[in-house]
Amino acid sequence: MTKNSEVAQRRELSPGVYRIDPGATTVRFTTRAVFGLLPVRGSFAVDHGRILIAENIEESTVDAVIRAAGFESGNRQRDEHVRSSDYLGAAEYPEIVFRSQEVRRSAEGDGVRGALTVRGVTRPTVLALGPVTVDDRCLRARATTRIDRYAFGLTRAKGMTGRYLDITLDITAFPVGA
Repeated sequence: MTKNSEVAQRRELSPGVYRIDPGATTVRFTTRAVFGLLPVRGSFAVDHGRILIAENIEESTVDAVIRAAGFESGNRQRDEHVRSSDYLGAAEYPEIVFRSQEVRRSAEGDGVRGALTVRGVTRPTVLALGPVTVDDRCLRARATTRIDRYAFGLTRAKGMTGRYLDITLDITAFPVGA
């Protein structure tokens, strides 16, 4: 390892507490609809979150809250239906919450194992973690996961709405106190 790559590695793993910036963070999804024939893309709005980068990276934690009412797919009628009690029940369950339990490092890749709560139902979820970098006092990370909506009891319109959502999170966070 060269001296420059050692410095870059240390910068990527800088310990500290970071606040997720809702305006600079995106949560995008893709799924299929109409019996799997049509692609559907959209996003969710992040409300707030916190990332703790520990000295021992495996002890790091992530907590994030997404607004259920922030579901957007570009189709007003579909968006209102998904926010309704038929799906997300955004009025009764306004938050979608992820709380990490463990950060795993392996030859296959890094991951964050945690619990995702949607509509009051909590299920284990693993985020595949891409590169995490810290530059200009800003932490950036990308993570992906696949969610089975049936696991959360969201089983309406089985043929018309995709069962699985592929989620990509592009996270931007700033040090607390900065």
